[in-house]
Amino acid sequence: MPAVDDIAPTLTLASRDGTVVADGSAEDPASAAAPSFSPGFSGLRCRACAAPAPLGPNFVCTRCFGPVEATYDLPDVARRLTREVIAQRPPTIWRYAELLPVEAPPADGYRFGLTSLLPAPRLASRLGLSRLWIKDDSRNPTLSFKDRVVAVAAARARDFGFHTLACASTGNLAGAVAGAAARLGLRAVVFVPADLERAKIAQAQALGATVVPVEGPYDGVNRLCLELTDELEGWAVVNVNLRPFYVEGSKTLAFEIAEQLGWRAPDVVVAPLASGSLYTKLAKGFGELVATGLLSSAAPRYVGGQAAGCGPIADAYRRGSDLIRPVAEPRTIVRSLAIGTPADGGYAVDLARSSGGLIAGVEDDATVAAIRLLAETEGVFTETAGGVTLAALAAAVESGQVREDDETVLVITGNGLKTLDVLDTELAEPISPSIDAFLERWDAERARLV
Repeated sequence: MPAVDDIAPTLTLASRDGTVVADGSAEDPASAAAPSFSPGFSGLRCRACAAPAPLGPNFVCTRCFGPVEATYDLPDVARRLTREVIAQRPPTIWRYAELLPVEAPPADGYRFGLTSLLPAPRLASRLGLSRLWIKDDSRNPTLSFKDRVVAVAAARARDFGFHTLACASTGNLAGAVAGAAARLGLRAVVFVPADLERAKIAQAQALGATVVPVEGPYDGVNRLCLELTDELEGWAVVNVNLRPFYVEGSKTLAFEIAEQLGWRAPDVVVAPLASGSLYTKLAKGFGELVATGLLSSAAPRYVGGQAAGCGPIADAYRRGSDLIRPVAEPRTIVRSLAIGTPADGGYAVDLARSSGGLIAGVEDDATVAAIRLLAETEGVFTETAGGVTLAALAAAVESGQVREDDETVLVITGNGLKTLDVLDTELAEPISPSIDAFLERWDAERARLV
């Protein structure tokens, strides 16, 4: 099975038997706004009571206080957006712009998306699977999938006249917001838990952001940002007042997976859970592809993973309950998933059950072991969230909910260079620069490995 490379000059798609089924030319991002484009976005409405909401930085329904979400005229999109149209567009998330909440694709910004879909035969063999793919989203500009969601939020921030991009972040979002702001000439201010990994703070600072460390866990950081949206004019807090737009960027992972598989859906999709947004938006993405005729059918089983030390969604799934019990004090090395009060937790539990999937709580030692397993078998180095995701897949295989012949896509959302602190790495004593010294060391190493 050939990989789909995000830096190749053409987009190569893999069929079920590994043959090439389509190519799309890689044009400049500015050409994404083709003259024939017409938005599919039709407005905002409450996810709970379906009441319409005014277009703008609205994120809570004024009628029932439910979450506000983006809507689309899918029958109209179905008449205009075809596989052939998509294939002619640049290899970025904006090739699917009719299914994103924008009036037009931006003519500038990062060139990202269409990250590699890699066959993983050695990892599959270790897990007892025959058809396993890795969707490696650590290859985006700031090394995580958060570039997708921030791109959509940043596009609307400029439409609404904001001058500052801000966020509450467990790490990866901070870097993505900082990178987008630097590219677009906006100010960036990111709020993070004070104990966040140093690499993630360094990345955001290097990209020009003001980093504000906040005492306590992420949920306190988020509450602060919620209050700030009412106090500061011109601030787009991407995962608060722009959340209805921001979360839609995650759907592009589903769009790309389907296209890269030759316009089909896999049997199983495996992803991490923090708030539950990514997990549920993957399902929304596949559903919209069916609704617009880009896929004939799609019924993946959704497998998810949370750190056991902060796993309110996994806990609710395990208990067979719809009630999400908040976690006040996360106790895990997986800081990027440590959200104690997940906004989409209930929706995620419903999806796992209705799709025949599962949500597993993963202990920290299993997370680290999975990081090493992925790196050693497929050469993909992931952060802690990816370790949780792979460990959840292993649990699903062991339980029989993922079978040997299921075509499975493992979604890797971030790069391991961001969480080096979790790996116990030690170098041996240095040797002298001589062949004899090396051979002596090498003999000892081979004896250790036997």
